[in-house]
Amino acid sequence: MNKYLAEFFGTFVLVFFGCGTAVVCGGYRGGLELGFLGVVAIALAFGLAIVAAAYAIGQVSGCHVNPAVSLAVLISGKMSARDFVGYIVAQIAGAFAGSAVLALVVANTKTLSGYGANGYGVLSAVGLNMTGAIIVEIVLTIVFIMTILGVTSNKKTSHMAGLVIGLTLTFVHIIGIPLTGTSVNPARSLAPAVFAGGEALAQVWVFIIAPLIGAVLAAIIFKAFFLVKEEE
Repeated sequence: MNKYLAEFFGTFVLVFFGCGTAVVCGGYRGGLELGFLGVVAIALAFGLAIVAAAYAIGQVSGCHVNPAVSLAVLISGKMSARDFVGYIVAQIAGAFAGSAVLALVVANTKTLSGYGANGYGVLSAVGLNMTGAIIVEIVLTIVFIMTILGVTSNKKTSHMAGLVIGLTLTFVHIIGIPLTGTSVNPARSLAPAVFAGGEALAQVWVFIIAPLIGAVLAAIIFKAFFLVKEEE
């Protein structure tokens, strides 16, 4: 149960601070209007949220805070099916809790609105179409999860995993924000979309399916070509 509570807390932190920063910056379009600073601010919020969560709960649950990460770990044989289900439930619950608290904050302001939902077409800052959104989310998820698998697979690098993973999440957000708002995390996408409703909710399937496909591909690629034997 401690592992599941840790995943709930970590996902709450990621969604509240990451999506919250997107809202403060005026949404992803607002981030672009603020220029490079706005995009980097949102990207850093997600990345630093992962760093904070990793060092807070990493020793308890591994700090997946992402169904795509848990799926890759399951495929890698480092997680039981029972824990996988428990992690997914906890992550989704944490994401909804983060969005709910963000909704309370937004409701008490006159200038802030939105929930940091992902999107393509009219919801993309650059008008990216659905096909482009699927491709970019798969690619970004592969890069993100292969980094996670690589840095945590060997004791020589595992001590710096939180920092490396956080920086990688920042890295993929910098390109992904103008395109889709960057998901690479089905839980992070589902909760804001439900709160936002409308077109964001209609499009959320892309940001659930594409990261899961990316996770499967990343796990397969890593096991086939890049697996480093952990030191005894």
